[in-house]
Amino acid sequence: MTQISVRSSAPTSSKLGPANTPPPLFSLGFRPFFLAGSLWAALCIVLWIGILHGHVVLPTHFDALSWHIHEMLFGWIMAAIAGFLLTAIPNWTGRTPVRGTLLAVLAGLWLLGRVVGTVSALLPLWLAALAELLFPLALCTVAWSDIIAARNRRNLPMPLPVALLGVADLLMYLRVGGVDLPPGLDWRLALVAVCILMSVIGARIIPAFTRNWLTAQRSPLQVTSHRWLDMAATASLHATLLAWACLPRATAVGALLLLAAALNLARLLGWRGHATLAEPLLAVLHLAYLWLIAGVALLGLSLVALPTLEIGAIHALTAGAMGSMVLGVMTRVSLGHTGRALRADRSTVAIYTAISAAAGCRIAATFISGNLLLTISAACWSLAFLLFVLRYAAVLSQPRAA
Repeated sequence: MTQISVRSSAPTSSKLGPANTPPPLFSLGFRPFFLAGSLWAALCIVLWIGILHGHVVLPTHFDALSWHIHEMLFGWIMAAIAGFLLTAIPNWTGRTPVRGTLLAVLAGLWLLGRVVGTVSALLPLWLAALAELLFPLALCTVAWSDIIAARNRRNLPMPLPVALLGVADLLMYLRVGGVDLPPGLDWRLALVAVCILMSVIGARIIPAFTRNWLTAQRSPLQVTSHRWLDMAATASLHATLLAWACLPRATAVGALLLLAAALNLARLLGWRGHATLAEPLLAVLHLAYLWLIAGVALLGLSLVALPTLEIGAIHALTAGAMGSMVLGVMTRVSLGHTGRALRADRSTVAIYTAISAAAGCRIAATFISGNLLLTISAACWSLAFLLFVLRYAAVLSQPRAA
C-alpha cells in the first residue's frame, strides 16, 4: 500500500478552529513549495541562458556553471523534496501537518537561500553559507521530530537525502572559499542524494498506484515484484551511485552502474508501465523511473568506454528523471490533496510533453555543436514549469474542493 495518499487531506487528528485556520496556501506543505519551486525552476533556466549568452551577470561567489548547478540541486529540487516530505509525513505518522506560521517560516528560509545564493558576493562567504544552510537544517529537524515522535521507524531514513544535500551544499561553499576538495564531489553527492530519494519514492508509489489503477480498469495484467530483485536493485543502485560520487573515473564503478541499471530495468518491467499509457498521471511516473535507469546506464557507459556520454548521463538524471518525477508527483499530489479528480487534462499532458522534450534536446545537445538545442531545451524546461504554475496556481492557493 502506498505511503502517501494522493486523495486525502490532512490527518483527521488535526482540527483547527476558524480563528487559527491558516490561509489555503499555507495549509499543507506541498502548496507553497510546489508553487515557489516551479517559479524558480523556470526563472533559473532563463537566467542561465542569459548568462551563457553574456546578457546576465550575477553578483555571486559562484562561477556561472556552479551557480546553475547550485540552484538546480539546492534550490529547485529542495523545494520539491520539501513539498513532498511535509505532505507525506503526516500520512506516515498520523500527526498534525506543518502549516500556518511554521510552514511560512520554512518557505521563507528556502526563499532566503535563493536570494543569498544569487547575490552572495554582496555578503561575507560565511554568512551566505549560513543563510543557505538554515533551510535544510530546519527541514531535517521538522521531519525527524515528527517521525521520531510517532515512532515511525520505517521512515526514519527518509530525511537522510536532505541531510546529505545540506552537507553537499556546505562542501560547495567550502570549495568556493578555497578549501581543497576533490573536484565535483559536492554536486555529485547532491545528485546521488536526489537519485536515491527518487528511487525509494518511485519504488513505493509507482507499483502501488499502478496496481490500484489496473484493478480499477479490471485489467488482466498484474504488477509483479520479487523481494530479491527489489533488494538487489535498490542496494546496487544506491551503492554504485555513492561509489561514483567518490570515484568518478573508476572503470569498475562503471561496470557496476550498468549492472544496477539492468536490475532496475528488470524491476520496472514488472510494474507494467506499458499498460498505463492511457493514464498520463501514472505513465509519467514510469517514464521518470525509466529516465533514472537511462541516466545510470549512460553514466556507466561513460566510465567503461565512452567518456563523452557523461554530460548526457547527468542531464538524463536531472532534466529527465528529476524533471519528470517532480512534475508527475506535483500534478498528482496537487489534484488529489485538494479534492480534485485524478485526471490529466490537456494542460497537464502538455507539461509532461514539454519536460520530456527538454530532456531529449539537452541530451542531444551533447552530440551536436551549437547553442540551438540548448536554447530549445531551456525553453521547453521553462515552459513545463510555467505551464504547471498557470494550471495549478489556483488549485494550490484556494481551499480544498468539496
